[in-house]
Amino acid sequence: MTIPASWKQTELGEILLSIVGGGTPSKSIQSYYEGNIPWMSVKDMNRNILHDTVDHISEEAVKNSSTNVIPSGTPIVATRMSLGKIIVANFDSAINQDLKALFPASGVNREYLIDWYRSISRKIEELGTGTTVKGIRLDVLKSLEFPLPPPEEQKVIADKLDTLLTQVETTKARLERIPEILKNFRQSVLAAAVSGKLTVEWREKFKPEMVDIASISKEQFSTGLTMGNFGKKMDKSPDISGDENGKFVSHIAGWLPIRIGALCECVVPNRDKPKSFSGGYHWLLTPNFDEQSIWIDYKEIESGLSEEEVITYRAKIIKPGNVIMTCVGRVGLSAVLEESSVINQQLHAFKVNSHIKAEYLAYCVRANVEYYESKATSTTVKYLNKTACNSLPIPLPTIEEQDEIIRRVEELFAFADSIEQKTNASLQRVNKLTQSILAKAFRGELTANWRAANPELISGENSAEALLVIIKNERAKLSQTKKGRGKSVEN
Repeated sequence: MTIPASWKQTELGEILLSIVGGGTPSKSIQSYYEGNIPWMSVKDMNRNILHDTVDHISEEAVKNSSTNVIPSGTPIVATRMSLGKIIVANFDSAINQDLKALFPASGVNREYLIDWYRSISRKIEELGTGTTVKGIRLDVLKSLEFPLPPPEEQKVIADKLDTLLTQVETTKARLERIPEILKNFRQSVLAAAVSGKLTVEWREKFKPEMVDIASISKEQFSTGLTMGNFGKKMDKSPDISGDENGKFVSHIAGWLPIRIGALCECVVPNRDKPKSFSGGYHWLLTPNFDEQSIWIDYKEIESGLSEEEVITYRAKIIKPGNVIMTCVGRVGLSAVLEESSVINQQLHAFKVNSHIKAEYLAYCVRANVEYYESKATSTTVKYLNKTACNSLPIPLPTIEEQDEIIRRVEELFAFADSIEQKTNASLQRVNKLTQSILAKAFRGELTANWRAANPELISGENSAEALLVIIKNERAKLSQTKKGRGKSVEN
């Protein structure tokens, strides 16, 4: 790496007074882990500034083990697992053997050191060795190339990075909130769609007639005859209660409140799980549903059944244009089929008819996840039986208004999708920006103008060369007067 002429290229070990390790008190003595002294491990290396540790130990544990208590504000790095991580605790803390505390010499700015270490985190990860758990040897850590600017420039770089990286993190945090905002937006669109708010102006303009319940009953009865169910009710669909009116069904002129089970024929899959998959009838599972869309990405489906397997395992083929929903675990997700598929026992299917559009039905299901969650029985996993799946009360507009609702929902969802795509692209750029800024900082590019304006602060007794001499003398003096700092020290 090319650095400014006024800097010095040295090694990490040459600008540290010492590296202090730690240890683990005996796990067989329970009282050791009932104290008030913070004890840091790789479990705590998940943030930049630490305010407490997961584990705490007693004074006896410190005395009778190889752990060391590290002063507040000392940079601590992981040398086993979590390679490339560096953290600062705002309290004194003991550390275990997977961590090392870095004690920089005078004239080495702590924040500069920390920022530099983060800038090469990927390189440190790559230097790790080991099969199951990667670690980095201490001699490798100490030999890392360290770009040393003059003392004043170190502070300027650290201050600039603090400002720039704070701006990056603020931008990143705002971008990361957008997906949740869009999720709520999509849900509010669905709520407006099934409550009639989305098509108020359309109804005022076209004044649709009331949906004819008699024609629905006639079609259901006819379907029952075709299926050989003469004299049987298609589905037990009790009247919609007063509590459900207004909450799940809006009183809109021309809209018919009706339960799905009284409107559509349902398909309950066979409980037998196929033992072989060798065909083209997609085998659909809950993970195949998109959280934000009623369409399935068939390229992501790995398994399919042949016609012979469908017969052998008594599977039920759901044809394109019908609606499926999840009824185990994550309940209330829905999708419209575009290709013939077979569903497993965690799914439920509705066959649409001339009175309801598949997309509208799918949106009704998604708009009422709260209803389905309230109906789910749960021991360890939420579960909806056939009756619960069919019980959702929905408002049924005319086919013409359903078409308009579908058009408007798709238009608004497309708008949300475009924002999400732009957000994801921006996040990718922001994530790269941090490393880009750090790289520029440690090539001296962020402070080129500062060096030009302050030549006296990078030369003579203020130079990096003079600083190296001071550090060398400080290290030599420490080596003569003190063998080590604590129980586990590397000079």
